Amino acid sequence: MADDTTDPGPDASGEDAEQSAPPETRHGALVGSSHGQVVLFTTRDPYMALIEALHDEGFLMCVDLTGVDYLTHPGRRALPDAIPAERFEVVVSLIDHKRRERVRVRVQVPESDPVLPTLFGFYAGTEAMEREAYDMFGISFEGHPDLTRILMPEDWVGHPLRKDYDSGRIPVQFKAAPATR
Repeated sequence: MADDTTDPGPDASGEDAEQSAPPETRHGALVGSSHGQVVLFTTRDPYMALIEALHDEGFLMCVDLTGVDYLTHPGRRALPDAIPAERFEVVVSLIDHKRRERVRVRVQVPESDPVLPTLFGFYAGTEAMEREAYDMFGISFEGHPDLTRILMPEDWVGHPLRKDYDSGRIPVQFKAAPATR
């Protein structure tokens, strides 16, 4: 992401002003970039205020919402120092069609309480995406109108995309086929 500020040179202490400058923020979230796209980093508490501000700014479409489990991922993408890393992360991609701009929001979700507020009130299209994140990762979305499994059977135990999910052999039984043992 291009920086519109100019380097004022060394300050009175002899250090570059850029080194001591506060990190860039947008609506209270720390700003980064990835592959030319703006990335906003936040934690769970200010998440909804950030989403509301982005919606008011013109980001009226959510094109993607997914979960990530970093339990066994040693090469995790770096987070700003002020954002504590959690096991789970929800990644939301928003579009402002008028300005032809995208923004990605990365919110940290603690393993001990994997719950976020639903985005359904701002983006009705997130209904199925949040159900998938719930089904596959076990991340709940408070206030969701129908938080039920979407890919796995209702009686399925566990969340298949969690890194600690036992992915052993799953027997498949077809209707009217003799059972094999």
